[in-house]
Amino acid sequence: MYISFFREFPGCGNLVTFAQFLFIALEGFVFETNFGRKKAVIPIRNYVIMVTMFFTVSVVNNYALNFNIAMPLHMIFRSGSLIANMILGVIILKKRYSAEKYLSIALVSAGIFICTIMSAKQVVSGCRTFLLWWLSGSIAMLTFALLMSARMGIFQEMLYKQYGKHPKEALFYNHCLPLPGFLLLSTDIYNYCNHFSQSTPVLVPVVGLTVPIMWIYLLINVITQYVCIRGVFILTTECTSLTVTLVVTLRKFLSLIFSILYFQNPFTAWHWLGTFVVFVGTLIYTEVLSSIQAALRGAKTKKAE
Repeated sequence: MYISFFREFPGCGNLVTFAQFLFIALEGFVFETNFGRKKAVIPIRNYVIMVTMFFTVSVVNNYALNFNIAMPLHMIFRSGSLIANMILGVIILKKRYSAEKYLSIALVSAGIFICTIMSAKQVVSGCRTFLLWWLSGSIAMLTFALLMSARMGIFQEMLYKQYGKHPKEALFYNHCLPLPGFLLLSTDIYNYCNHFSQSTPVLVPVVGLTVPIMWIYLLINVITQYVCIRGVFILTTECTSLTVTLVVTLRKFLSLIFSILYFQNPFTAWHWLGTFVVFVGTLIYTEVLSSIQAALRGAKTKKAE
């Protein structure tokens, strides 16, 4: 559903993001903070830092789509968040990783590089100047958003270690505090509100009202994104990081396949190769392949006994 917005109105990302933030903020204000009567466990100043990064990542990702980036490529690039987090973990937290972890970095980087170059060839045909502009603009924004998102994850991990895990509270403040920032984008949001209102009207069966179809798409998108985001925030406290990472990776993969099949995005054999390499690298990072191999060895040992 999110992809359909950018097929009809390529620059409507700020409106879509604002709607998602507003909905989650209102829900959290009522059910999490009890209309503002419940105080935050984690100091607000820490949330201000977190939401500044969160808001920046959302806006930059939206503007990256204005460079005519295929949505599958956008998903593939963002799937490298594990690797970005790993790099910043080494730099900031002084962590050390095994050879398998570093192999995953190489695989994911190679997969992203393949898909990026092939998509650049599809977007432009023989124009080197525009190719350089496209690469420098879109890739720079996606890379910045990737690293900023990873930095936010590390910052959030440090907060949870210090104050405990409070996913619903974090979900609310991550979406409530950035709302004033959308005033800077009010003109853009207002323009696309008008565009949405001028879209094809459809009859809503139960209500009996005629509503522009883009507003229906937006409502469905807001609800599904809320379920997804809320699930991820809660999952971080209920499951191991391996399980969370695997679930998110599979969700991205299914979204990618859905995008290709339903919206008929151009996807060549090179794109499939890049996608395969990206997700193999991600699985190696999460040690899923190692766990499968260990399980198989255990099964063989039991049979031998």
